[in-house]
Amino acid sequence: MKILIDIGHPAHVHFFKNIIWNLEKNNHQVLVTTMDKEVSIGLLRSYKIDHQVVGKKCNSKLGLILEWIKRDYKILMIARKFNPDILMGISNPCIAHSSWILRKYSIIFDDTEHASFAHKITYPFADVICTPSSFKDDVGIKQIKYDGCHELAYLHPNYFTPNPAVLEEMGLSRDDNIFMIRFAAFNASHDLHSENFKKEYVPSLIKKLEKHGKIIISSEKKLDGYLEKYRYNLSPDKYHDVLYYSKLYIGEGSTSAEEAAILGTPSLHFERLNVNGKKSCVTPFIGILDELQSNYGLLYSYCNEDELLDKVDVILSDIKSLKRKWAEKRDRLLREKINVTDFIVRLVENYPESFDELKENPKKQQNSCKILEVM
Repeated sequence: MKILIDIGHPAHVHFFKNIIWNLEKNNHQVLVTTMDKEVSIGLLRSYKIDHQVVGKKCNSKLGLILEWIKRDYKILMIARKFNPDILMGISNPCIAHSSWILRKYSIIFDDTEHASFAHKITYPFADVICTPSSFKDDVGIKQIKYDGCHELAYLHPNYFTPNPAVLEEMGLSRDDNIFMIRFAAFNASHDLHSENFKKEYVPSLIKKLEKHGKIIISSEKKLDGYLEKYRYNLSPDKYHDVLYYSKLYIGEGSTSAEEAAILGTPSLHFERLNVNGKKSCVTPFIGILDELQSNYGLLYSYCNEDELLDKVDVILSDIKSLKRKWAEKRDRLLREKINVTDFIVRLVENYPESFDELKENPKKQQNSCKILEVM
């Protein structure tokens, strides 16, 4: 079988890497295309995944649309030559369009309910839309829900083992209190209404954390001078190791917040929506964020800076027992969720017969995807 996978964001590299390796191990041929984005290409190189570059990232809405059109054409030309049986991507209109034109199967993955524009130009052309069971939208007969989330495709203990040697590179140890902060650029199509953590609150956050341990900042945008000394400077493939050993994560955007939660690191997520002057939290609109907060208590989401800073004080007051408490919550989540990579590989290898089987009998998703161990 031939499979074409398009990478639109660095997190997609993580999502697909184990899927790619398993498919290749089973003698399938996989071709990967990617955006010309430094982190994505760096990750693909570090994982030794061959790839073809098909486009560049644009920040404006008009630029994004024009770039999508260019990528559509490039992926279509590559797919026509490669002749894949299945094309896959995450909320990826280029994959859906190319598969529809070539009359090939497409499997689209999605966990972002408020990416409405991408949905409108993707869903009508896709054959399958895979979403977590927590996904709040019903997208019709093409949808198959699975009991998991994107992050479990690469952070499930069957596939991820934290490397303590990464801490040594930073002059740290497991006994240190490490606090990870992340600032997002909010330049994706679904981020058009998202607001960042206000800069005037950052010094207070730094002051609170610095009393208790080591601060590391991962940022998609330029940092103010006084923050540069905290910047994360390891290669991106080591980011999840540091996140695993952190005592607390605080950050904008949902992906890293969800990753921290899945790894058993207390996670404080900040994202404020501003739609026509009306401000609100993003969590009620995103099923996986809501589930991690409401069902598992692994994550807390805020859209008010003062409320987040108050929660930091509460968390820090219990710093010694945090990881133990979150490990218990994480263990429960792992018991109740499936191994997402194994589920996707099974779906792809047996498609189209697997669609009806896994859609109509969710228990078979779990039976095929057992947890080998819990760290």
